[in-house]
Amino acid sequence: MSKKDKTLKDILDCILYENPSTQDEIAEKLGITRRYVTQLIRPLVMDGTIKRAYMIDLKSYEKIAESLGDYVSTQNSKGNVLINEMLVNMAKHVHSQLELSFDAVLEYDEDKANKALEMDFATNNMVEKIRTSVETIVSINKHSEISKSILYNEIAYDLERIGDYCGHISKFVINDVYEVEGNVLKKLKKMYKTAQSMISIAMRGFVEGKTELKDDLMDLEETIHIIQSKAINLIATQMAESSFDEKERSNYFIYLFRLIKAFKRIGDISVEMMDVAVEFHDNIPRPTTPRTFR
Repeated sequence: MSKKDKTLKDILDCILYENPSTQDEIAEKLGITRRYVTQLIRPLVMDGTIKRAYMIDLKSYEKIAESLGDYVSTQNSKGNVLINEMLVNMAKHVHSQLELSFDAVLEYDEDKANKALEMDFATNNMVEKIRTSVETIVSINKHSEISKSILYNEIAYDLERIGDYCGHISKFVINDVYEVEGNVLKKLKKMYKTAQSMISIAMRGFVEGKTELKDDLMDLEETIHIIQSKAINLIATQMAESSFDEKERSNYFIYLFRLIKAFKRIGDISVEMMDVAVEFHDNIPRPTTPRTFR
């Protein structure tokens, strides 16, 4: 492969997996000039391979990668592998979003909270990329199981929902005027660590087919519910000792309950993701009853 072809392939992979917003960002990530980026991708923009907001038509990507001699075309290594890699990249992004959101709470840092909120734009863009890629897979492989292909979208939307709850965590810092009391903060730290572990296990279940990890995930779900109950009891005690004449103090407790609920919902979504993994890999349909009523 020539140096120019390798650079083009690197640009396409950067767009697919790293979600750049501008040509300047692509150039910076690859250590090349923006002018060279423009030169290489202009024909692909013109023929529709690269679309607005730096999204790639997956069918065209496969043809280009094959022509560059850097793509093995087997049933397991075509679009499905690309989407798995997109999902892994999205999960890493959401992990970072959750980490930054909670760091904002720990440090009571409004700048970090705002940066975490800004990360949600990239999360939403990743969902759209995965959705269009799934549509392409279905159009390429007429014999594909459409119902299974659509499950990729469900995992992406679940990760997006986790990103939304990261926003709730960030907004606690932005909306409130009080830092979290020490004993409650200890419970939140445990909920945060448990939630991060649950996301990781759920993703391993779907991407790697490790559905046997569901028992471990359910243990963590029970753990996060126990911690939630203890945190709520601590807050209830604080509420009983506080005067609600202060509007700000009342708002503090409302936002704090939302913060705790955000971690609990992240855990619930992780279990839902594992249910999708079991359906995808083990052909066991998910329960039709919503989790809140089981």
